[in-house]
Amino acid sequence: MSSCFTISISLSFFFFFIQIFSSEAAPEYLYHDCPNTTLFTSNSTYQSNLNALLSSLSSYATNSTDGFANATAGQNPPDRAYGLFLCRGDLDTAACSDCVATGKQGILQRCPNQQVSVIWYAECMLRYSNQPTFSVMERDPSAILYNTGNITDSTRFTQLLGENLNDVATRASTGGSGKKVAVAQADFTSLQKLYTLAQCTPDLTASDCDTCLHYGIGNLVSGKQGGRVLTPSCNVRYELYPFYNTSALPAPVPPPPASAPVIEPKGTSNKTTVIIVAVAILVGIGVVLLFLACCFWRRKVTKTYEVVQEDQTGVNEITDAESLRYDLATIQAATDNFSDQNKLGEGGFGEVFQGRLPNGQQIAVKRLSQSSGQGAEEFKNEVVLVAKLQHRNLVRLLGFCLEGEEKLLVYEFVPNKSLDYFLFDPEKSRQLDWSRRYKIVCGIARGMLYLHEDSRLRIIHRDLKASNILLDSEMIPKISDFGMARIFGVDQTQENTNKIVGTFGYMSPEYAMHGQFSVKSDVYSFGVLLLELVSGKKNSFFYQADGGEDFASYAWKNWRDGTPLEVLDPAIEDSYSRNEVLRCLHISLLCVQEDPMDRPTMANIVLMLSSYSVTLAQPQQPAFFLRSRTERSTKDLESDQSTSRSMAVSINEMSVSEVDPR
Repeated sequence: MSSCFTISISLSFFFFFIQIFSSEAAPEYLYHDCPNTTLFTSNSTYQSNLNALLSSLSSYATNSTDGFANATAGQNPPDRAYGLFLCRGDLDTAACSDCVATGKQGILQRCPNQQVSVIWYAECMLRYSNQPTFSVMERDPSAILYNTGNITDSTRFTQLLGENLNDVATRASTGGSGKKVAVAQADFTSLQKLYTLAQCTPDLTASDCDTCLHYGIGNLVSGKQGGRVLTPSCNVRYELYPFYNTSALPAPVPPPPASAPVIEPKGTSNKTTVIIVAVAILVGIGVVLLFLACCFWRRKVTKTYEVVQEDQTGVNEITDAESLRYDLATIQAATDNFSDQNKLGEGGFGEVFQGRLPNGQQIAVKRLSQSSGQGAEEFKNEVVLVAKLQHRNLVRLLGFCLEGEEKLLVYEFVPNKSLDYFLFDPEKSRQLDWSRRYKIVCGIARGMLYLHEDSRLRIIHRDLKASNILLDSEMIPKISDFGMARIFGVDQTQENTNKIVGTFGYMSPEYAMHGQFSVKSDVYSFGVLLLELVSGKKNSFFYQADGGEDFASYAWKNWRDGTPLEVLDPAIEDSYSRNEVLRCLHISLLCVQEDPMDRPTMANIVLMLSSYSVTLAQPQQPAFFLRSRTERSTKDLESDQSTSRSMAVSINEMSVSEVDPR
């Protein structure tokens, strides 16, 4: 009797906790994006089609077995609505249906009157557009989320994470016609497991899925206890706790060893059965309580996540950026009226000051000099560009001020100054061990890839150099100074200009000599910057030495003669990875080749840096357009320019503008 009573009480508690859990398991909202560029009017045909589309997707979710469906509504293309949903691979039909139903309401509330929108929950993603979405791989817009907790043994964790992410990406992308999802788990410590998940929409090809997943992997925040990247076509995630139903998506594990059968003595079967049932129920209650505790802890952990947004909800014209405008009095108060004590540095376009807003936020204020080459157009260019570009490896614009003669840009404050401050100082360079330099290289590459391919605009920076790479408190690189940047059309590959801007030594030969610039111009600059990170020397170091040769030829000759490590910075000789250094030198020489067609794209560079399975081409002899002081001088270069061409170049890191007479 007592056994039956115990069992009934246990069952009551069991169902009580199940009821509590089920009543609170609402979909967990993560992020949404609505670019605010294409709106529909109320009661329009598109709105009717959109409502029909979302209803169809919600209905499909109630019967979906693979957690994915796409639909269209309407006949005429201008008003036709396209959409799809993707549920996390471990969800059952009921949970998927609940998430899609929640997303249907959430996306309309958060993105009213938008023709293009996407919303992410922990359990599903829902998107719609006025353009076809099926079988179209899209990485933009995207969002990066990471747990603020740090990893102690970061070297081992990074290696383990990389192995597991590459594994799940490969298995997910080759998932055939079914679900394109894969998970893995691995022991990090004796008490902690690493859980990873990669998933694509099933309509993608294996190649597109793999490309999307590796884009996500490349943008995960390193050194954290958890993180994920969300895109419209795929997502990747890792945690130190099970965030998916491990039984619904079992990780590949070796089969357990066979155990010997248990033989029970006769006459004890009834008693044993009662004991087994009682113990099983008590264990079940314990498991449920532990599961609930994990869920509540997980929700607490989720609240410690930070989001790095990679959308482009910016402004098209400066007059549309009123929400970004600061008044001059506020900036003057924040910087103590631009006092010398708050001065961070000075360049050809003006001074930079540190400040603090009334709410306590630290800022950096770029004060453009009235005599600088950056006039109203360049100022407007930088405001428009940087306001639209949001990436963890790009400096973030907070606002601007345009009053009277004052032109001010307000940026996030980046405490560790710029890369050149550390790299070219004999003492401070020792703070940049090889591991840190390699992370900086990868971060710069990802930021440039975003500018060239993954943002909604195609941006050519045109002045990529060490002094324009800022380092935050964790030494994460942030590309800055977009005053010289140019927007390209989606299909545009090259443009000519009569105004040469940039820095000698970083300029590609076709740009410096003929005014032709493209994404490959930035690739050349990246190659020079990569050589500087490996060598610890400015590219101008070789020009300044008597009888010296240019930087690229010095590296090339050592590579050709089988002594590539001769260029290595002595400050990192005790910390470097030989394979990584040689790979970086190889990539840099590919970047500084004379023919732009021979240079890799930033997408290829990111892949080369993240995967050793990629075979690198043999570099050709680099461009020697500045061989030495005796062979060619800066004045010689200037005299080669057309008399109708103006130049805005940086000499000794100081940007200047000179206009040749007509």
